[in-house]
Amino acid sequence: MKRIIRLTGILGLLGIMACSQTDGIVEQSPEVLYRKGYDAFLAKDYEKSAEYFDEVEKQHPYSIWSERAQIMAAYAFYQRNEYEDAILVLDRFIQLHPGNRNTPYAYYLKGLCYYEQISDAAREQSMTEKAQQTFNELVARYPNSVYAVDARAKQGFILNHLAAQNMVVGRYYLKQGDIIPAINRFRTVVMDYPDTNQAPEAYYRLAAGYILLGMNEAAHDMVTILEKRWPDDAWTARARKMVLRKEQVKQG
Repeated sequence: MKRIIRLTGILGLLGIMACSQTDGIVEQSPEVLYRKGYDAFLAKDYEKSAEYFDEVEKQHPYSIWSERAQIMAAYAFYQRNEYEDAILVLDRFIQLHPGNRNTPYAYYLKGLCYYEQISDAAREQSMTEKAQQTFNELVARYPNSVYAVDARAKQGFILNHLAAQNMVVGRYYLKQGDIIPAINRFRTVVMDYPDTNQAPEAYYRLAAGYILLGMNEAAHDMVTILEKRWPDDAWTARARKMVLRKEQVKQG
């Protein structure tokens, strides 16, 4: 009886081993797993590449290869547009290895994952805000990193995008006759995004809103700012004509 039980146990163990070899990746050295993952990556088989890199971390979590594999797995997910999976891996890497030489790149790649999901200005902008937050953190923590240079460049686009989103909403309110909400949106642009390409129009729209409210002095202030900062801009010219036309109507 004991022999039958012992034999059954051995057969069960062999069955488990057979399943592990057919259904998953068998245990191998971290170097071999990493090489297979890298070869798959070069062949642009990003799904298989991510599997091998993930297996490095599973089988050899404390090896030096595990740190490299996490970054490569995240990049493989990024190449497949599987941004959520990439962000999960990168967040874990940043948490476990805050002083690693690849941590600046982890922040940068995380920012790219959000950046690639930025929608047009008329849509909800949570991904834009998350990209901004991630790039801000990268620049603050690693200002001299090579990745901070590109992050700063992308921050300019992000700020313009967030400003444009406020302009879309502000124009909508203005068209509907909701002057106060419109003015609040345009004020957000001039206060929070003063150096973006949306700022001249925001000042013009503010002047228009103030005129509609009968706040002519405030409208003049907006035109003065436009003339000082953007004397040759088309929005400045439009603002001058708008205020002049209002004054002519008043005098007439």
